[in-house]
Formats: sequence, structure tokens, C-alpha cells
Amino acid sequence: MAITFHCEHCSKMIEAADTAGGKWGKCPSCHNKLYVPRPEPDEELKLAPIDETDLEREHRLMAETHRLTQDILREREIPDGPRDAAIMYEMSEGELRKNVITYLRQMSESELDEAERTAALIAPCGSRVAEIVDRIALSDIPEPELADIPQQLLSGAIRALRSKIM
Repeated sequence: MAITFHCEHCSKMIEAADTAGGKWGKCPSCHNKLYVPRPEPDEELKLAPIDETDLEREHRLMAETHRLTQDILREREIPDGPRDAAIMYEMSEGELRKNVITYLRQMSESELDEAERTAALIAPCGSRVAEIVDRIALSDIPEPELADIPQQLLSGAIRALRSKIM
């Protein structure tokens, strides 16, 4: 079956082979370059009706996924109240150091609400946190994560943390 169309330059009727569809050619009448359109499909797509049970199942699964996602997000939130000290003492030295540095960085960037949550997280580990804070305060070489914070601002944040843990 041939592709039949009009030249966009001279409006003459042109007939091209099916294999020419989607390619460029020259008009046999005016010799201008033109695009040969693709043949239109003769087949009609066969569509099936929507199965209502599949649609209902999809909605139910999406609702369950949303509920589970919300539950997981709520579990990740840090509670405002004090946490169980027994759980907190399981926090490793590296995690405590990271949380202390996070608190100091949050204070220096005026993220006070986040800093309060971080302080509540590490406060039950008071003496261990105090040791980490003392090492940071007395070190001649600042921690790389805190090197860009002015010394006076860092000292103030350290004092604030010490007051929260003591």
C-alpha cells in the first residue's frame, strides 16, 4: 500500500512507497525537499474493559502503602521528652561524637529547634558527652567539621551544651 500526500510547496499529489514513511525525499514536480509522513495504522487497538476488582485492589494497596509510609516516618521522629537512659547508653562513642558535632553546628547556624532535639537525644549520656565536649574544647586543632565556626561562637555553643547535660 502506498502513502499518498500533498507537497507542502507546490500542493501536487504525491504517492510514495510504505517504506519511505518517516524519511525525507524530493517532490517529483517542484524538486523541493519534503518529509514523507508515516502511514497511518489500519489496525484498531483492541482494548479490554477495566476490571473493577483490580482497580479496587490497586486503591487499597496504595492506601496501605501510604499508611505504612506515615507509620515509618512517625517512628523516625525524635520525641520531645527524655528518652530511656538504658537505650541511650547503647549509643556508640562515634555516634555520640557525631551528635555533639551536629549540635554545635546547628547552634552555630541558628537551627535552634533542631539543636534542642539533638541535645535531648544526647543529654542522657551526660558524662560521656561531657568528655567529648571537653576534648573538643581543649583541642589545639579544631575538629574538621567545626573548623569554619568562629571560636567565640563555638565556645558559646559548647557552654550551652554543657549546661544542658549537667
